[in-house]
Amino acid sequence: MTTIFVTGTDTGVGKTLVSAALLHNLARHHARVVGMKPVAAGLVEHQGQMVSEDVLALRAASTLQVPPELDNPVALPDPLSPHLAARRAGRVVRVGDLLAPARALQQQADALVVEGAGGWRVPLNDDETLADLARALRAPVLLVVGLRLGCLNHALLTAEAIRADGLLLAGWVANHVDPQMACVDDNLATLRERLGAPLWGVVPWSAAPDAACITLDLPEGFR
Repeated sequence: MTTIFVTGTDTGVGKTLVSAALLHNLARHHARVVGMKPVAAGLVEHQGQMVSEDVLALRAASTLQVPPELDNPVALPDPLSPHLAARRAGRVVRVGDLLAPARALQQQADALVVEGAGGWRVPLNDDETLADLARALRAPVLLVVGLRLGCLNHALLTAEAIRADGLLLAGWVANHVDPQMACVDDNLATLRERLGAPLWGVVPWSAAPDAACITLDLPEGFR
């Protein structure tokens, strides 16, 4: 089965949008696709329950519906870094708590998209990060690059860290998060030249983006 870990150059760069788009694209090739948000920090009320908007978006894009303890094993009220949100909630979250649900989803699905939180090195607890979950899963990584000033440094450093952790940077998606960004084409050309991974797609700026309408160029090994 296919497992892809989605990370970003920062928070707010469109990881959820791209993860949902990836699920829609994978569904063209696989019957059972499911998204997972191992740790969601920041909840809203939905149909009488507190839930993450990111999780709702992933569920809407999935073809396989699973219990919440599998696709979102840790839901924390405060919109903070996972380790801080967990601390406020009086919890300690470890990679081992997240690995079993991910393995269960791998057994049920043809394709699993795991969306991280924040960037690659976001702390999970005092000594682990969410990157440690990707390493435990040995999952190839899709990097979402938020196109705005500073994205070159953030993208290149993140790619370096992913490879230093022994994982494959399978590709990257550029997402226009700043409609006023200067020299977009020049920045894209620099990323194409230096990231050393295939570009899966460029998401144009939209005030109301629709993940179902985003087409990604998935390499043969991920279809």
